[in-house]
Amino acid sequence: MFTIGVLASGKGSNLQAIIDQIKTGFLNVKIGVVISDNPQAYALEIARSEKIPAEYIEPGKHKTFLDPNQEKKYVQCLKEHHVELVCLAGFMRVIKKEFFNAYQGRIINIHPSLLPAFRGLEAWKQAIDYGVKFTGCTVHFVEEDIDTGPIVLQAVVPVLSDDSPESLHKRIQEKEHIIYPLAIKLISENNVVVEGRRVMIYED
Repeated sequence: MFTIGVLASGKGSNLQAIIDQIKTGFLNVKIGVVISDNPQAYALEIARSEKIPAEYIEPGKHKTFLDPNQEKKYVQCLKEHHVELVCLAGFMRVIKKEFFNAYQGRIINIHPSLLPAFRGLEAWKQAIDYGVKFTGCTVHFVEEDIDTGPIVLQAVVPVLSDDSPESLHKRIQEKEHIIYPLAIKLISENNVVVEGRRVMIYED
């Protein structure tokens, strides 16, 4: 069975969405391991409650990326669990050389904006501050630059006149929980082909 690994730093809502879609049969994949850089991440509790291997791996001294030696441990853990696709789900570290050497073209991320708009942190707040009428979320392949990789799927969310950052973020997450499992399904069933920056989706 196609095996994914999930990296998460926080509450794990996208992890839960993936688990839910596995249980419904929509996703025919196995979660080989969940790894976090945060020992208190609720994502680890979710994984353990579902009898999924859950690992906290110390990230090192840097706040925004993994120390190279620690990154090797992440990759080693993923390989030990036979992971074929790495899914970043609220993982708050920039990944670097070790990941790309091992999983080039096999790392995806969910970002809470319609990329290439509003890259980086708190993209829902950026959208409100900028005054856009629509934002959304994006599943994309991960490259060395932040939030720049080829786009797999996107979903649009209107920005309402009375939206707070929190209310907008909540509605964006509802769409994330739909398109992230769908993107994993498409990739796991070999229905995705990347040609340059364009992602072609072929469904039976």
